[in-house]
Amino acid sequence: MVTLYAEGDLLISRDGAIVTATFNRPQARNALTFGMYERLAMLCQEAASDQGLRAIILTGAGEKAFAAGTDISQFKAFRSGHDGIAYENRMEAVLGPVEKCPVPLIAAIAGACTGGGAAIAACCDLRIASADMRFGFPIARSLGNTLALGNFRRLVALMGPARVKQLIFTARLMEAQEAMAIGLLTEVVPNVADLMPRARALAEQLAGHAPLTMMACKEALRRMHAEGLQADDHDLVMRIYGSEDFREGMDAFLEKRTPRWQGR
Repeated sequence: MVTLYAEGDLLISRDGAIVTATFNRPQARNALTFGMYERLAMLCQEAASDQGLRAIILTGAGEKAFAAGTDISQFKAFRSGHDGIAYENRMEAVLGPVEKCPVPLIAAIAGACTGGGAAIAACCDLRIASADMRFGFPIARSLGNTLALGNFRRLVALMGPARVKQLIFTARLMEAQEAMAIGLLTEVVPNVADLMPRARALAEQLAGHAPLTMMACKEALRRMHAEGLQADDHDLVMRIYGSEDFREGMDAFLEKRTPRWQGR
């Protein structure tokens, strides 16, 4: 049974082990308010204590946009560079928990995925898009602001520094087939109508796999990109090999049955 929670402009629904969070401002191309950002971060933080949650799908209402960046009205009160520092710190307080979410995040993207929306998509683990997707940060021809280091780090991990420079310098929007070719997207579906059914099918597949294995993969790669040679994985290895799920996996393999994963 699907349970729907309408929380401002972010709609959160749950069907079994899968949560779908929908940016719900289609009249504004799903431009993001601070309230939407902060509720998304809370959702990702709550996932750490939700034993029954196995995957989260992020998407945008309507067919024109996943999310078209931060609502410009949020910037009207800025008076100095200190306001920019405060804004980027506030954004990292959102994007950090999204990136660290222990369950797989699937971005289901139709239309524009720009600015803050593209930053959120870059934090996700898998990105599926309809053929009309356009991804980028056209700030060099619009606001004239900058991305913070955390966003540059995530983008470089996904597409390399040369492509990041080219995308920012030219202020262009990357189309779906190019994004698929460079590995930014994991899949492109022909039509918007196909997008959510495919995202749901993928989420159901992941829901049947070992949650601790996926958590460890996510966290190890995050640490590697963030910390480089200083990254350590001993706690992850200890947790996984000492888990009930690892013992269950071994027993199920030997008994030729499907494992019953518990996430502990």
